[in-house]
Formats: sequence, structure tokens, C-alpha cells
Amino acid sequence: MAHTPKDFSNILGKLKGISDNQLRQHFTLYEGYVKKLNEIEEKLAKQDKAAANYSFGEFSELKRREAVAFNGAFLHEMYFENLLSKGAPSAELKKASEAAFGSWDAFVADVKASAGSTPGWVLVTYNKVDQKLHTYILFEHHVGLAVHQEIVLALDCWEHAFMIDYGIKKADYLNAFFENVNWDVANKRLSAAKLAAVKK
Repeated sequence: MAHTPKDFSNILGKLKGISDNQLRQHFTLYEGYVKKLNEIEEKLAKQDKAAANYSFGEFSELKRREAVAFNGAFLHEMYFENLLSKGAPSAELKKASEAAFGSWDAFVADVKASAGSTPGWVLVTYNKVDQKLHTYILFEHHVGLAVHQEIVLALDCWEHAFMIDYGIKKADYLNAFFENVNWDVANKRLSAAKLAAVKK
């Protein structure tokens, strides 16, 4: 099944502190991950699986990179979807953040500290094991996310997400990110995650 990049042009001209030039460059990078995912999946379907080998094999190398392209595509979609300032943190989200981190401010501080600890991604998740919010850092798209998680908020910390606007001033970008969070999206993700955990 071929994957098609989503159109996120609806957020152009509407973000605070994140320029359209920054976004357009970011969209192009995201589309590249979708293209590579399609390429990898197409090639995997044609490979000789009998030649799979830990040292080297065409099938093996494609499998090793499959999750990079997959997460590169879909984490970017979650990131763009949770941008465009809208709504406010729900009572449910605030309660969950306070239960996990002590206070809302402590939660925000944890996200920012996590962002300062990785060149990749920060994911705020609902952990289905302990039913709490967590922050996890990914050093690559596919490295660092614990199992049994539902993503509530995706924060891209790679330099391509902010270098045009902020250079190396990552802290300023993080402030801009929180100015632009679509809390309606984050609220819905948390509610859906908790509901799914109950049904399970």
C-alpha cells in the first residue's frame, strides 16, 4: 500500500514564532520520509528472504531501516497535527500531568528538559502499564520509545525543525512550540488512549 503525504498547508501563516519558510522546508523533509517508506516497502516485497543475514543482506538492511522511514513519516504527521494554537489543556490532561509530574509547570519543564537531552524527538505518552503520562526521548526516529505507549504530544527537536528561525537557540524554539500547541488534539489523544486502555 502506497503512502501519500498529508497536506498541512492549513497551518501556514498561522503559527507564532515558526515561519512559513521553516514549515515549508519541514514539509519537504517529511515528504521525503514518506517517499522512502514507499520505496523500502516496495523493495522488501521483492527481496529474497532466504538471503537474510545479520552481517549483510538486502532484505536485512531494508528491514533495519524500515522503522526509520515509518516513524519519520508518522511522527512528523503527529507533530504537524498538534501544532496550530487551539483550545486549552483539558481538565483530564491537567490532572494527568499533575499526577505524573507534580504540577502543570513541572510537566512543561520536564518536556523542555527532555528536549535539551536529545537531538531527536520528545514524545509525551500515556503509559498503558502504569496509566500515567511520561516523556520519552528518541535519538533517532526509531530508537528510544518504550513499548505500551500511546502518543499524546509529539515534539520534533531535530535542528531542521527550528534552525531557519532560531539558529542554535533551541530554548526559544521550545517556547514557540508551546505557544502553538493544538491542545484540542492532545486532549483527544489522551482521552482515546485512556479509553482504549480501559477496553483492553
